Parts: sequence; C-alpha cells; structure tokens
Amino acid sequence: MGEQVSVSLLGLGVVGSGVVKLIENHQEELAHRLGCSVQVKSILVRDIEKVRDVSIDQTLLTTDPNDILQDPEVDVVVEVMGGIKESFQHILDAFSAKKHVVTANKDLVALHGPELQQAADKNHCDFYYEASVAGGIPILRGITDGLSSDRIQQVMGIVNGTTNYILTKMNNEGVSYENALKEAQELGFAESDPTADVEGLDAARKMAILGRLAFSTDIELSEVEVAGIKNLDLEDLKYGERLGYTMKLIGFASCENGQVEVNVQPTLLSKDHPLADVKNEYNAVYVYGEAVGETMFYGPGAGSLPTATAVVSDLVTVIKNMKLGVSGHSAVKPRFKKELKTADKRLGQYYIRLHVKDEVGAFSTISSLFNTFNISFKRILQTPVKKHEVAEIILVTHQTSLETFNHSLHDLKNLDVVMEVKSYYKVEGDVEREMAGVTKTL
Repeated sequence: MGEQVSVSLLGLGVVGSGVVKLIENHQEELAHRLGCSVQVKSILVRDIEKVRDVSIDQTLLTTDPNDILQDPEVDVVVEVMGGIKESFQHILDAFSAKKHVVTANKDLVALHGPELQQAADKNHCDFYYEASVAGGIPILRGITDGLSSDRIQQVMGIVNGTTNYILTKMNNEGVSYENALKEAQELGFAESDPTADVEGLDAARKMAILGRLAFSTDIELSEVEVAGIKNLDLEDLKYGERLGYTMKLIGFASCENGQVEVNVQPTLLSKDHPLADVKNEYNAVYVYGEAVGETMFYGPGAGSLPTATAVVSDLVTVIKNMKLGVSGHSAVKPRFKKELKTADKRLGQYYIRLHVKDEVGAFSTISSLFNTFNISFKRILQTPVKKHEVAEIILVTHQTSLETFNHSLHDLKNLDVVMEVKSYYKVEGDVEREMAGVTKTL
C-alpha cells in the first residue's frame, strides 16, 4: 500500500457531507494514526448541479456508479446513499472488484447483512457498518471488540431518537402524542413521514443487527416482534409516573441457554434503570455480560457529524487492516444455530389498566382469575372513573411467562365484571420497594 488511500462515496447527503468534512478537516490526525493520507477520489450523486452545504471539487462528482466501482485506484467505497435495492447491488459490485466497504445503511444491513458479509468474505474484503446503529455511539465495536471476551446475555436500548424525543415531551410535559410529534418534525428530529420511527420499524432494524453481533447468530428482521408508540395514552404515562416508571420505546434482545428473543415495544421502565434518564433525541444501549455485568453506551443517535464520525472510524479500521495485511479476516461470523425463545420461556412483568364495574366483589373476581394462572400482583392502584358506575384498576404483576400472561389476558377480557382492558405494557428494570400511598383495594 502506498502513501495514500483513495476513498469514494456513494451518496452526498447529510451523512456523506459529514464524512467529506471529517476527512478534509482531520488530515493530520488521520495521517498520524495511519501513516498515510486519505483522499476522497470520487462521489456518486444524482444531481451534479445541486447546491450543497459542503464545499466540494465539482470534478469529483459523478452520476455513473461505474466511475467508482470499476476504478482500480479506489481502495474503499463508503455507501451513504440509503435505500436497499440499488445500494445492495453497488456493494456486491464493490466486493467483486475487491474493494472494501463501509456503510451507514441500517435498512440494508438489517435485511441483507449476512448475505453481504458472505460476499465480503468470499472476496477477502472488509465490511463495516458501525454507523448503522445509534449514530455516533460505538456500540457495535463495543460488542465485537470491547466485550469480545465476555458472553453477552442481554442488550436493551433506546435506539431511535425521534420516539425518545416524543416520549420525553409526553412524560415530562404532559404533551399529547400528536403535538409532541409535530414539535419533533419542526425541530428536524422527525421526518415528514414518521412511520418507520413511530411504528418501531427503525428500532427493529437496529435490534436485529445488535442481536446478530451480540449472540453470534443470524437473526432475521422478520423475527423481531415490533410495536410502536402511535396508540399510547397519556393516562398510562401518568399512572406509570405514580408507580415509579417512565415510558420508553425499548429494543430488547436476550440470550438464555442458547435461545434468543428480540423485540421492540413501548415499555414502562423503572426510574432506577440506567436507561430511564436518557432524554430527548439521545440514544443509549445497555449491555449485560456474564463477566462484566452492566455497561451502558450513551450519546447522539443521529446527525451529520456524529454518524459521519462512526463512518470514518470504520474507514480508519479498514485502512489499518490493509496496512497489516489482515483485510477480510476481522468479521464476526455466526457461531450458533439460531433458536428462538418460546413464549413459555419469555419471562417478564406486566402493567395492565382495566375499566371494571364498580360493584362489590369485582376485584375478588379479577384476583381469582389471576390466581388460577399463578400470577400475583406487585402493585395495585384504583381510581373511580364515574361515581357508582366504573372503576379504573391498574395492576403490575410479578414475573410470569408471556404465554401465561396472554392466556390470562384472554380470559380477563371475557369476565363479566371487566368492561374493557384499556392497555397493557411490559415492565422492565423493576425493583422491590415500598410505594407508600399507592396500593389500594376495592
């Protein structure tokens, strides 16, 4: 390898512009770390004449991907164009041309990560994607390198800044979902079409990637159970506050006895949990290892320069591998055959809000039903809705299996005294403590 490494970009949007800025502004640091300079040789764009917020030599721009993918002088391709089909083919073509690839494309990695990794291995190329999860937080490198000597048992994360901003406004200020979303859009934290964020799809893609790396198994995106925040009721957030919880959209992945589960859902998180204080657009990932115990990675989960920092860090790793002659040998390959945890082995606590007939014996009937499933209550809260007509009961269960909880929920809805099951959510990070003034009975 010579005194200069040539890099080309596929895309020059928000992240691509940040990558160009970092490479240009950090030349001395890069040369110090790598012993060579890094040159941006060409950039694929859709419109060469478009006005951009980064100063760029126009002669570097091209609308033909072959100017990059078939250029023998290009050592590394940085894919920051987004999308799936076109990007997927460009990366495969880059590997075929023996070019290393760095990407920030979470959608692509979540859907086709294992296939792309196989193509990289076949061609002895590096394939890195730190920026695909949690922006500038080095969580993938933390798992694959920093915790490589440990057995990771659980990964929990707030991995979507849009939903965390919305929930922070709802939790702290009592703002409605609609108004919080509107404010997030005005501030640029939410897209004009926020579907992928608020329905949990973005977080699910990131959790599929995290689960693969944490547990060394091929988790498919379709195997991640997903629920979003669109239907959240402020009443549940208020009751959660009274009971010592805060509502977060949590990505959860665990591995126990070789069985894995991965899901994304609104979760009432104990205020004692490290993730409970992660506010606004920030991301955080909590990792529990068999040896190390609790660790947490926190920082900005999006944005031009934070995400670009992760991209350029991957680029530095690729160049170091080139200099050491170990390209294509650093990937974390699947080690274990995938086995998904069944519902009878998925244990957790649950919050339930009910509207019941305000009559003698109503709670006794409800309690008897839960007793038949061997489910006990950790907390009970009752408030009248309409005098002599409806009572609202909030229950927090002790730990039970998902299978048992679902069966109890089915039977609960069929009880004559139960007018409506208003909502139910998983509870995480709960602790044993007295809640003075909270527990009441009928």
